[in-house]
This record gives sequence, C-alpha cells and structure tokens, in this order.
Amino acid sequence: MTVPSERAIRDYYHLPSVFPDEWPAALDASDDSSDDEEGTQPAVGGNRLKLDRRKSRYFALQGDRRKSALPGSDLSDDDSLAPKDEPDPLGTSNSVVSILKRRGLPVAHDSRLRNRFLLSSTTFSPGLFLSQVHSMASTQSLLQGLECLSKSIDQKSASLKVLVESNFERFVRAKATIDNVYNEMRDPGGKTKDPEGSDTASKYALTRDNEYGVKSIRVPLLEASARAEEVWGPALIGRQREEDLKSVINAMERHRAIYEVGGNVRKFIRQRDYDAIVAEYTRARRFATDARLLAERTVEDQGTLTDEQVHTIIITGKMWMDVEDQIQAFKRDLWKRLSNIQANSGDYDTEGPVEEYMEIIIALLELGVSDNPVWIWLMGRYDFLKSKITVFCDRSKVEIELLRRQLANGEQPSPHKVAPFLKLQNRDGTRNPTERLDRDPVVQMWEHVHGYLKKLLSLENGLLSEAMEFWATIQSFISGERRKMLPSGYDGESNKHHQLQDDQIKDLKTGVIELLDLIRANTYALFVEAPIDDVSSLLTPTTPNTPLQHLLSTESRFRNDIKDLPPNAQKQGQFWEEFAFWPPWATSLSGAHYLSQFMGLIGTAAVEMSASNLVGRGDFFDKLKILVSATREHCCRALCAAWNKDVEYCKYLEEWIRDPERKNITKMPTLFTSFEIAILSALQKIIFVSEAKGKSRGLEVIDVPPAKLLQAVRTQFVTSVYKTLSGMVENAEHPIQPEGENEWVVIGPSSTVSRDHIPSMLIHAGGIDSKNRSVRMLLTLSNLRSLRSDFVPKLIANFESYFTVKLTEESNTVFDVLMQIDNKLFQSYTRPMTAKLDAEIRRGITSDEWLPTVSRPTEVRPYVYTVMLQLVMVHTEVSTTLPLPPSEASSAGQGSLTYSVLSHLLVQISSSLLMAFTTRSKYTISALMQATLDIEFIAQTLSQYSSEEASKKQSQIYLELDRRTDDEVRDRLQTELGEMRSILKKLRENTKGEFACFRKIRSQAK
Repeated sequence: MTVPSERAIRDYYHLPSVFPDEWPAALDASDDSSDDEEGTQPAVGGNRLKLDRRKSRYFALQGDRRKSALPGSDLSDDDSLAPKDEPDPLGTSNSVVSILKRRGLPVAHDSRLRNRFLLSSTTFSPGLFLSQVHSMASTQSLLQGLECLSKSIDQKSASLKVLVESNFERFVRAKATIDNVYNEMRDPGGKTKDPEGSDTASKYALTRDNEYGVKSIRVPLLEASARAEEVWGPALIGRQREEDLKSVINAMERHRAIYEVGGNVRKFIRQRDYDAIVAEYTRARRFATDARLLAERTVEDQGTLTDEQVHTIIITGKMWMDVEDQIQAFKRDLWKRLSNIQANSGDYDTEGPVEEYMEIIIALLELGVSDNPVWIWLMGRYDFLKSKITVFCDRSKVEIELLRRQLANGEQPSPHKVAPFLKLQNRDGTRNPTERLDRDPVVQMWEHVHGYLKKLLSLENGLLSEAMEFWATIQSFISGERRKMLPSGYDGESNKHHQLQDDQIKDLKTGVIELLDLIRANTYALFVEAPIDDVSSLLTPTTPNTPLQHLLSTESRFRNDIKDLPPNAQKQGQFWEEFAFWPPWATSLSGAHYLSQFMGLIGTAAVEMSASNLVGRGDFFDKLKILVSATREHCCRALCAAWNKDVEYCKYLEEWIRDPERKNITKMPTLFTSFEIAILSALQKIIFVSEAKGKSRGLEVIDVPPAKLLQAVRTQFVTSVYKTLSGMVENAEHPIQPEGENEWVVIGPSSTVSRDHIPSMLIHAGGIDSKNRSVRMLLTLSNLRSLRSDFVPKLIANFESYFTVKLTEESNTVFDVLMQIDNKLFQSYTRPMTAKLDAEIRRGITSDEWLPTVSRPTEVRPYVYTVMLQLVMVHTEVSTTLPLPPSEASSAGQGSLTYSVLSHLLVQISSSLLMAFTTRSKYTISALMQATLDIEFIAQTLSQYSSEEASKKQSQIYLELDRRTDDEVRDRLQTELGEMRSILKKLRENTKGEFACFRKIRSQAK
C-alpha cells in the first residue's frame, strides 16, 4: 500500500494509524448521530440513501475515492467531474475515446485534451468535436445524429427535473450547514464560551490546532460533499451537456444549407436529375468560393479567424471534398455513358426534346470539364460508325459468298425446272406478287444481297443515312446552330468548348469522307471485284477497336463448322463465276427484278453523297462516278449473259396451249414477248439508272451510258429473237415431251368456233395434239406470223422507247430472220403434201386408164378427186388447228395460213400437172378434152386460192397441150367448149357439198 493511500484512509476514518488495535469510540458515536440524521430523510429515498451510506463507509478503500455518480466515470486528478469516456452524443459509437485513439490523438494521457471532446466536460468544444470525431461523416449521418441528440436532450431534461424535486430537502440542509460553518469562521470560535463545558467549545474552536473549528465536522462535511456530488453532479453535468448539445444544434441549423448539399447531390445523381445536380453543384461552388475568399481576406488583413469562421471554413471544406468526390465520379460515369451512347442523330430544335447524348454533353459543360465533350462524342461516333460498317460489310460479304458457293456446288437445274420461272402472265412484262421469282435458294441469296445493300445504302435507316446524319450533326456544331443549346457553365468556363477548332473540323471532315468511301468501297467490291476466296473471317471475326463491342453484333446467321465450309466450286465456264453478286444458276428474270432495284439503291446513294457539300468535285466524286459506271457495266454484262442463256430455254415455254384471246396461236408468243419486255425494262433501269432519286446537283455523278453498252444490248436483243425463233422451229420439228405430261393436253373451255365450221371428226376444241407434227407445224407457223405482224414490232417499239434509239438495221435483220424461218418451216410442212400430190397426179395422168374411151368425156379422172380430197383434208387440218372466229374468217382472206397453204399447194399441183401432161407426146381431141376437164375442175374449184403463179402454170399447161395437137383438134375443141362448160358446171354442182370448204365465206353482216 502506498503512502498516499495510507494517508487517505487514515484521514477519512480519523484513525491514529492504518492498523489500530480497536475502533475509536468517538467514531461510533459519530456514526450513530449520522444514522439518526439520515433517518429523518424522506421515506422515498431512504433505502437507497442507506445503501449509499454503507457503501461510502468503505469508499476510501476503493481505487479512486472521487468516483462519480455517473456509471463508468471517475473523478480526474484535477477534481473535474468529467468522465474518462462516454458514448457519442450523436449516436454513432459507444466510445468517443476509442474513435480519437484510432485517429492518433493522445487522449488517454492528456485529460485536458480528452475533456474537450467529452460532452459532460465544461471544456467541451463542439467545433473540435465535429472536426475530429465526425471528420468523415456524411451530411446524411450528421442529420441523423442531430435527431438522436434532440431526443437525448428531451430525456435528460425530464430525468433532471425528477432528480431535483426528489432531493430538494437535502439540498436545503446542506446549504444551512454550509452557512453555519461560514458564520463561525467569520466569528472566531475561541471567544465563545460554552457553559456546559470547554471541550465542546474547543472542539469547534476555529484555531489552527483545531483546523479552525472544522476538525470535528470534517467527516460530516466530507460526507455531505460526497452526497452533494452524488446528488447534484448528474444535474450539473446534464445541464452542461444540454448546453453543449444546444450549441451543436444551433451550429448545424446555421449551416444547414452546407450540410444538405452533399446529400442532395447524392440523391439527384441517383435520380439522374441533371438540372438539380448542376444547381446543387453550383451552390457548393459558391459556398467553397465564399470560404476561400474569407480565408484569403483574413490573411491579407493579417487578422484572426473567429471560432465561428473556422467552423464554417472546416465544414465547407469537408462538404466540398464530399461533393467534389461525388461530382468527379458522376463525371466519369457521364463520360462512360457518352462513349456508349450512339443514337441516330436527327434534326434538332432548341425548343424541342433533347436527345440523351445532348443531355450528357450539356450536363458535362454545366459541371465543367477540361476536355471538349462535343469533340469526344463526335470522335466516338466516328469510331463507332467505322467499326460498325467494317464489321457489317465483312460479315455480309462472306455470308453472300457462302450462299454463292452452296449454289455453285449444287446441280444445274434442268430446263424443265427453269422454264416455269421464265413465264410472266402479265403481257406488259410485270410480275404478279404471287408468282415465284426463282428457286428458293436463289431467291435467298438475292434477298441477302438486297438486304445487305439496303442496310448499307438506304437513306432511311441504313448505314449511309447514319453517316450523312453524322455529317449533319457536325455541321450543326460547326455553323453554331447548336451553340444555343450548349451552356456556358460556372463563370463561363465552358464557353471554350462551344466552338470546334480548325484542325478538329478538318479531321471530322476527313473522317466522314472515310466513312462514305468505306461504304463506296464495299459496294464496289461486291459488284466489280471477283468472288472472295477466304471466308475464315466469318468464323474468326476481328475484334473491333471500339468500346462499343456489345453494339456491333458479329454473330452470323450461319453455323458452319470450318470443316464443313462449302469449297470453292470448280470453274465450269459459266458466266456467273466472275460475279460475286449473281447467284449461280439464277434466271435472268430474277436477276432483272433485283438488279434494277440494286442500281436504284446504288444510284440514289451516289447522288446523295455527291450532292453533299462535303464531297465537292474532287477525287471522291470521281470515285462515285466510277462506282456507278462500273456497277452498271457489270450488272448489264451479267444480265445480258443470263438473258442469252435463258433464251435457249424459251423453247420450253411452248406447252402447246392455246392463247386465251387468240385461239389460232399458242401462249408462246405472249410469254416470249412478256419475257423480253421484262428484260428490256430492267436493262433500261440499269443502264440509265432511272430509279435513282436525289437532288439535281448530285445527278451529275451518273454519266451517259457508253455506246458500247447500248450496242451490247442491241446485239443481245437480236440474238434473243433469233434463238427463240430457232427454238420454236425445233419444237415444231422435234417435239419436247414435258416431264410428266400426257399425249393430249386439254386446257381451258371449248373453242368459240361453231361446230358447223369445224368437222366433228377432228381435234377437240381447246385441245392440241402435240404429238402430231402437222399440228405443231401449223401452230408454229401461226405463231411466227403473229410474231412478225404483232409481237416483234411491239418489242422493237419498246426497245426504241426504252433506249431512245432507232433499230432500223436490227429491225430489218429480225424481220429477215423471221421470213426465212417462216419460209423454211412452211416448206417443211408442205413438202410431204406436195410430194404426195405430185405422185398421185403423175400416176393418174401417165397411166393408160387416163385416156378417155369415149369421144366426149363427161367426168374428171379419179386422181382429180383423190387430189381434191387430200386438199380437203389439208384445209380441214389447217382451219381446225388454227381456228378463226366467223367474224374474222370472212375478212382473213389472203392473210390466213389456210389460204397460204392451199395457194401454195395449187401452184404445186399446177406444176405437177404441167410435168405430167408433158410426158405425153400427142393428144387426141378426146384426150385434150379430158385434160381440159381435169385442169379446169381443179382450177375452178380452187379459184379462191388462185395466184398469179398458179395462173402462169395453168397457161403453160395449155401451151404444152397445144403443142401436142394439130389444127383439126384445135378447131374441134373450139366447137366443144360450150358443151364442156356445161359438163364442168354439172360436175361442180354435183361436188359442191364435198368441196364446200373451198368456197369463199360470205360475211354474215347485213
């Protein structure tokens, strides 16, 4: 036990030593009197006070005899009532000292410093407390602490009131005791005499030995002091704490605006309220500026800041650090979002809605940035568009090549499978929406190419439109139209970002031209360059150099393994092997349909690009002209090659089905004409790029088509007609059996020709016996004549209208070819009949039975009837195969094929008669009369089909007969002419029923 502890125990209990032999009797009396006094206390607190008294008897034996009534607190060495530690009054921690220790403050050994942070201490400093204990606290947490502090004050005030009321009498007694002591000290006690004895007086005498009369009351005083401390200590400490809390509340109320800025900024950032964020950030800047100016003025004036000013500067600095951290993080997020936002730029109005990227740019300028957000966004947009165009074009071209290879490695379709796709039901060459363009794989590739071009070149939602809108956006920033939308920022700090620099404008112009040239180059590569050989880029795409990789979808629709890729087809000498855009084995009609649309897209895109003020008339303009001319040339070459190939299949269009409007021809002329018109119409759109739309200034990019290209089309047109006509003749000579067809084809309703005009024993009306050579010959001849008279002139007129040229030479060539083919086929049809008739005539005339046995013959020889019956069969075959309505039959005349055939046969019969009669050397009168009857019967019966050549032949016959007679026979013949006329008339009357078909049909009109 230390010496101070022993002295404290001895003084407190008034013992002569620390280890006395017996307890002093005086101390027992003193304890009894104290107990009696305490027994007079109110019953309410009696038990508690007795417990406290018993506890205080051994108070000096405890570690610290100045233990406070507050739990967990002790009296310090300097007699302060402040505890060594206490909870945070703002409710954030259970120990203030532990927080200070973590911050490195020596509060464990420096009680003065510690008391400045303890609310119960009289030296408590609110500013120092907030700056050290809550230096990293947010505004939100401080506001929550304020609420907690207010509740604590209310609770302490209520408990203090109860404590004072319950200990009021004890306070009065202690006050009376203190006053008595004070009076005795003022009035010397040595002069007062006590009649009852001097011991009592000397006991309370204010002498030095008696410690000025207080020695005897020292123990009660100490006990009273301890009791007063226990009773009033909490009250005094609570009152001080209340004052300290009120000072904290007042400080926070005075600077509420500063405390709220950080929380408001955080809330508005979370809500994406750009205007509110800018407003709060501006307030924070004003507060920080005011605090800085205050400090600078104080330094300049060499003055001293007050505690309030120091507190204001400290909380402002803390607020500014918090707000600045939030704003910097928010700016980083805005920069990131600005680089990721790549919305299409449209026309903007300063009073209209602002797009998201403009909102971000405006927000950045309001907050203040060192880099120009306009320039950053424009460059990011350029990088995005460049990567997007590159990835899309590379992927699409490879996908097109895969489709092309799949078709090239497939089997060539048979002519019977190709022919249905060459049929157009509309006579003007247009296609019905329900008609299939081509085989499905071919159409798939065409559609893929079409989709690629629309996505690349469309001015509505294509990549070209995005590039052009990007240039329009750049112009709006360059010309200042957007400047009204851009804010100046705090104190005009963002005005420097409103105008792009000259080198930046130059770089942007160069970048946009690069984008347009990239689009042009990819289009040019597809139509002009040969098919690509390397398709590995589809399976291992290059990662785009852009942060927007998630927007550039490089995922292909194809799922080809590298081991299953279609190989490049072997060269077969096909025209499409040099064109990357043409599907192998595609028909010319599908090519015409799509290529005309392709040229419209390409022409419109070129016109739009050249019309822009960005392009001018420099190198890029020349590249655009080359794009249009080269693409036009390759499209024209490919279509002409396919046209030349498909006309070989046009003969398969002949299905031997009558034309629904003209029963004397098949559908072949109409189908061929529709096919040719469709091709010519597409070629006109391709060569003149007539579907291109745009400003007149931009149309200069489309040159006049070269004469070489037009000549190639003219040559191919003549070739197509010639090949088609040759195919028709081939069909007539050697029939093509359609796949799965029967011998007879019966299509459509019955013919409108009356039954009395067509014998019932022949072909069914509306049906064609395609196995019958004569039928095919007749229909082909009729088709050729309709082509010569109607369809080919229409084609030539359309060609001249489409291409604004005159086909004088080509027209003559076409009609000469038509005439030659018609004559050739006509001879092929009539040659067997001519031979048969010639043999019958020769046999009949040269036989011995021909000579008459009577002097005056009255009948023609049998061979004449045989010949006439054969002619009847020919007439029937021709007229029923090529029926004409009665209204047209009477007016057809020499223009009908029936007339041509019978007229030709009459000439041949006349030639045969001439040759046969010249075989005899001499004719008697009876023989001469028989020959005259035979010749005249045939001539008069077929008078409708007589021609100048036939008349000449007949005249030659009479001359030859006249040479083989004498004058006597001639004279007798003259006398018999009248009788012979009667005989001929009778013979014709008798046979008019059999040969009625040779009579001229009178018109039924009255």
